[in-house]
Amino acid sequence: MNFRPGTRDEPEINLIPFIDILLVVLIFLVLTTTYSKYTELQVNLPTADAEKPQSNPREVVVSVGADGRFAVNRLVLDAGAVDTLVAAIGEAAQDDREAMVIISADAAASHQAVINVMDAARRAGLSRITFATQQGGAGKARARP
Repeated sequence: MNFRPGTRDEPEINLIPFIDILLVVLIFLVLTTTYSKYTELQVNLPTADAEKPQSNPREVVVSVGADGRFAVNRLVLDAGAVDTLVAAIGEAAQDDREAMVIISADAAASHQAVINVMDAARRAGLSRITFATQQGGAGKARARP
């Protein structure tokens, strides 16, 4: 038994390791946090101010309706399959690899329908793609490169 009448040492809390752990957790949270404020925005895209469109030797205009239907150079396609779209775009381009594909999509068209048009243009061998937009307030459709 210890019968010494000495003083007792007060326990000490070392805060340095605690601060180190908190800093590591804070850095981890900052790096892994995703900011989802962009999903809360109402987006209405197809309006833009653009200069006069340049004249292109061959233009293939692909229209995408709000219901997902496609039209290539004002010819409405019966099926909405990508393969049908590839054939129609290739026929409209007439083997001209420099032809410009102008995607004229409705503001309410699905994103997937526009991606299908871009995929079909790529499969048809056309790499020059642009989007038709409306000029802000004027209501005229223009192609924007």
